[in-house]
Amino acid sequence: MSHTPTVFPASIWTAQAAEHEQRARQFGEPFVARRMTAKKHPIEDFLFTYYTQKPGQLYRWHPGVNVVLTGDQAAERADWKFYRTVDTEQGPGVMFDAQAFAQAREGNIRYAQLILSQTITRPANFACFGLHEWAMAYKSEVNGIRHEYLPLRLGAQGTDEVVESHKIRCTHFDAFRFYTPQAVPLNELQPTRDAQRDLEQPGCLHANMDLYKWAYKLTPAVSSELVMDCFELAWDIRTMDMQASPYDLGDWGHEPIRIETAEGKAEYVRLQKQFAQRADNLRERLLAVAATLDLPQ
Repeated sequence: MSHTPTVFPASIWTAQAAEHEQRARQFGEPFVARRMTAKKHPIEDFLFTYYTQKPGQLYRWHPGVNVVLTGDQAAERADWKFYRTVDTEQGPGVMFDAQAFAQAREGNIRYAQLILSQTITRPANFACFGLHEWAMAYKSEVNGIRHEYLPLRLGAQGTDEVVESHKIRCTHFDAFRFYTPQAVPLNELQPTRDAQRDLEQPGCLHANMDLYKWAYKLTPAVSSELVMDCFELAWDIRTMDMQASPYDLGDWGHEPIRIETAEGKAEYVRLQKQFAQRADNLRERLLAVAATLDLPQ
């Protein structure tokens, strides 16, 4: 169903674009500065190294579906991918080309819809306690550790004991695939890429971080405001994920969430539920955008 587009004059949309860029740069610029000096940050680098969208792409503002941008600055976007020129009562403008995007990215759109729609229907699991990060550091004396510049808070033996004394039931393939070889058989499930559509569940920190991935993969259909809402959720989740990990982040200004204790588990679940609530809203918003795209029959 088509709707009359909203027309934004330059005075409105350029201000929105500037606000978005400022919002995004506060996260991207420190990362770029660290890269220039070969420095690392165990939390704040993640969204720019694990995911494929780079800071410059994040800074670029898109209004989303059914919005026409007018004014001289809008003409610069006429050659942007998945934009088209249109005529309005206020003069020529440009807008997102939903038809071209749906034709070119049909596979990505359908897969995003599949993951998002199936995840939202499942019950949330709030009993994982972030043990995926511990499984990635299991038997570190044999395997080494992924973050070699971070000390293990409980040491190698203490980390192994936490893994061995808990049930591990990670549902997310992109966490499971980084387990050490010795930890793989300890997971109650054996996630695969093909099974991702059947295992994703709304309590999973990684599934909720991945809302950022689906948001930028659906860009420019998705507005930059929604992309940043997903980005900031992923940023907050990554912070908690690493606080609950086996690594000592004291030098980085973060206190641990000691999931090996009852108090730590309770704190983890409290935060996990808050993130799940935020993620549910964002998941619905992403699905609403995808639903506006007329995919080929």
